[in-house]
Formats: sequence, C-alpha cells, structure tokens
Amino acid sequence: MSSSIDPALFDENSRTAPAEANRLLLKIGELSTETGGTLSDVTVAYETWGEFRGDNAILVCHALSGDSHAVGWWDRLVGPGKAIDTTKYFVICSNVLGGCQGTTGPSSLHPDGKPYGSRFPIITIGDMVEVQGRLLSALGVPKLFCVAGGSMGGMQALEWSVRFPERVQKVFTTASAAKHSAMQIGFNEVGRQAIMRDPKWNNGDYPLNDPPSNGLSVARMLGHLTFLSESAFESKFSRRLQGKSLPDYHLGVEFEVESYLSYQGDKFTKRFDANTQLVLTRALDYFEWKDVARANADFLCVSYTSDWIYPTGQSLEIERLAKSAGKRVQRVEIDLPYGHDAFLLDGELQGDLLRSFLAE
Repeated sequence: MSSSIDPALFDENSRTAPAEANRLLLKIGELSTETGGTLSDVTVAYETWGEFRGDNAILVCHALSGDSHAVGWWDRLVGPGKAIDTTKYFVICSNVLGGCQGTTGPSSLHPDGKPYGSRFPIITIGDMVEVQGRLLSALGVPKLFCVAGGSMGGMQALEWSVRFPERVQKVFTTASAAKHSAMQIGFNEVGRQAIMRDPKWNNGDYPLNDPPSNGLSVARMLGHLTFLSESAFESKFSRRLQGKSLPDYHLGVEFEVESYLSYQGDKFTKRFDANTQLVLTRALDYFEWKDVARANADFLCVSYTSDWIYPTGQSLEIERLAKSAGKRVQRVEIDLPYGHDAFLLDGELQGDLLRSFLAE
C-alpha cells in the first residue's frame, strides 16, 4: 500500500460542494413507493453532458451526500478525456429521490405549501431507480450503455441491473455492497439517533431555518470517520494538538483531528438536510440485491484495500452472486491508503479499469 496521502482527501466539503448553475428540473408525476407511501408530484434535479447518439448513454449515480453535479464530486472520473468521457458519452446524473439538492425530498414543499418533514415516506433504493428510469424515458434514452456508481451509487447501479434489465448493458460498481452488514446498519443507526435525539428535530417537523444542526453535525462526524482509513488519519493528524504545544486538560478541542471533524460536521449542515440523512441511510440499510438472474448486464466491481466500511469481502459477494447467476463479472481490489473515499479520488487505477471495461 502506498503511504502517500492525497491532500484532497481532507478537503471533502470543497470536493463535494453542490453546484446549481447547470441543474435542470423535471416533474415526473405521482410516485407510489415500495413501502406504501405516495408522493403526488415528484420533481427530479439532473444534469447532462455530451451528446446522445442512441447507444452512448451513461447514468452516474451518486453516494449519500452527493448531487447531480457528477463532474464536480467525481471530477477525476467524469469529464472530457476522463474514463467517463463527456466528449464520447452522453452522461446523465440526477439527485436521488429523498435528496435535498433539487429532487423531491423531506425538505421539499408538500402540496399544502409546507415542507414534507415527517410526512415524507420511507423510500428504497428501488424507488430512487424508478425515478431515474422515468427521467431517462422523458429524456428519450431507452437504454443505457452503462450505469456507474460508488457506495450508495453502486447500490443504485446494481438495482438498475435487475429492475430494468432490458435497459442496461454494463454496470460499474465501486466501494459498494449487495447489502449492508450489521455493523454498517449500526453506524447508520448511531448517526440517525444523533439527529433524532437533537431537541430541534421535533419528530421531523422542524423549521427549515432552524434545523437540528447539532445532531446532523455529529452524524456527519461519525460518517466521516468511516470514509477514511486509519493510516490516512494518522498521516494527516497523528496526535498533534490544535494550535498549542501542551494540552489544556479540558473537554474542549485539544487535538487537530477533533477540530477537523468538528469543521467537517458543521460545514455539512449548511448544505444538507437532516431528514434527508435519515431517509437515505434507512434506504441503504433496507437494500438487498436480489433476483440477480434477471440481469442482462456485464459487471465491473472495484474495491479498495483500505476501505474498512465497505470492505473487499462485500465486493466478493457481488462477484459471487453475479457468477452464480451466470453473469460476466470482473472484480478488482485496488491497493490505495485513502479508505472508502478512494472511489472518489482514484481516477488513475480505477479509471484505467473502467476505460477497458467500457471499451470491451
């Protein structure tokens, strides 16, 4: 494993900051969720790059805190001359159902003019993919050359292969899983409890200008710990104190890593909705890739040696399920020290694998 750490690994807020400039909105009508809920008029926020030529469409699916701006948060993989080449492919990315960057979610306005809040239904990865399918139909894209995504985006890509098997030729999933383990569900639940135990959460019906920011900040701090590797934290911070040579022996900030996590958590609350965090992490925990025999796609599955929250064993399970169903699948483990966020930063090794996969 390489010991060098990419500085961008610790600049998460800048790397993934949403961009509204080129965001488009489309209404797709009423949606009945898999859990029995109903949304009367769903809006989807999306962006596209490149020119559609009938057989060159690639759908990029984002992770938990992402949005439609794939050339921003996945800039090392998506763009002119990159593995997902926007001069060659017609690339589409939408903010997921339940999100807070333009697509209908808990902070969106209900038909009565007030935020959905607690009235927003529990949703699934399948519901997200159903919305994406309607979006592509409206855009005149009947079939995808590839669906690509990491982490939660990888789960969406897997779901695409079995929900719309006739519409997907290739699936690229990175740093992802066919289902969450008990530990992954546990981490998500601690994050949810941090939000729900914030007095300002108010059972989900908080004013948008006075949200449960403390709870969401703690949830993000916990999440951020899972995104990186132990070696990355050690290399960046070790046990260095924050702005001093001796500790103050109090319960305030003492170590650099404490200050960093606090900054990441507080910054996150400025761009993300607490109820969206709850709804999306619950959808992640419910997901399980089933009916794999339905898929007609070829698969490329990537994992990283230092990713301890979505470890290689879960990619092995994706490979096993695909092979058991008679599907063509390639699986590669990449040796990088970044942790889970390697899938966002690795444009070279992951990029070369994806280029080859798309060229086959």
